[in-house]
Amino acid sequence: MVTFLPSRPGRLADVPTFTRAIGGAESNVACALAAAGHRAKWVSRVGADGFGDHLVEAIGAYGVDVSAVGRDAERPTGIYFRTATDRATAAHEVAYYRAGSAASAMSPATVPYSSVADGRILHLSGITAALSEESLELMRALTEPRAGRPVVSFDVNFRAGLWRDAMVGGRVLLELARGADLVFVGEDEAEEAWGLEGLDAIRDALPEPAELVVKRGAAGAVVFESCAGPFPTPPLPELGALPPDPRASIAGGAGFAGGAGFVPDTVTAVPSPRVDVVAAVGAGDAFAAGFLSGTLRGLPVRERIRHGHLMAAAALTVPGDLASPPARDHADRLVALDAAAWETLHLGPGWTGEDQEVRTP
Repeated sequence: MVTFLPSRPGRLADVPTFTRAIGGAESNVACALAAAGHRAKWVSRVGADGFGDHLVEAIGAYGVDVSAVGRDAERPTGIYFRTATDRATAAHEVAYYRAGSAASAMSPATVPYSSVADGRILHLSGITAALSEESLELMRALTEPRAGRPVVSFDVNFRAGLWRDAMVGGRVLLELARGADLVFVGEDEAEEAWGLEGLDAIRDALPEPAELVVKRGAAGAVVFESCAGPFPTPPLPELGALPPDPRASIAGGAGFAGGAGFVPDTVTAVPSPRVDVVAAVGAGDAFAAGFLSGTLRGLPVRERIRHGHLMAAAALTVPGDLASPPARDHADRLVALDAAAWETLHLGPGWTGEDQEVRTP
């Protein structure tokens, strides 16, 4: 979507002007990965209008392959406006104008599987599943087990306001996440979507992914790694057999943490560095990009989490959804800090430049 950023803090009703930018979970990740030196392709649909031209040109300028982006002559490009306040606060407002947009018409018919099958990782977002029944059908097709598929990365991205029934939306996203190999979910959104409290309860609900990344905001992130092997595609239970309300099956635990022959996960927790936040938007997408960058480089999980934190810190210290990531050598030096130095890291606006001071007490 095209994003309109406010010229000053305040209610949407009071903001006089906005600055045009680009936004969207998947395109944010693609741009950040390309800026970090990886090959990335964005697969989507935009209108045959000026906003569509802007999105394709701006995302392509990051070095992202936009050859698979469809143009829809009958539907417009989605846009949205937001306030400058943190999404987690009651004062935050977002006005979406994407009902009937080109992206909402994505489906298995308009997005052929061949357009997404040539990468090492296929990154998806739960936001797409909320756009339309056709888009949900596409997401189900992309997360179903099939031989030779890329590693499927899924960011839950639960937004209650996007679903006519938030409980149904939570159930759908749980279903899709269980079909992925790598899942990102916030501890807070797991509670909101599924009524879950605690890390073990989240892993109990999602035993299938080979890696489960639970984001904990300022507290850091925790990764559960299955001992079954790297990114297997396990046989899944019949997804239609899930109960209408996920809370009904999760409350007592799904049985993941026990049973005959059970091999426990490897669990890695890494705290976040201290960050002077400019705008708390886009950090989740940036974290995913940093973690995926480390995954593509074959780094150990602790280092992948740290790269995720650094990419998120880059996004948190700029006004918009996207930020220039630190140079790879710069990021690698920070990732290599010992535990004590990492925990005292303090990052502020401009920290991604090589000549900027990174503060430690």
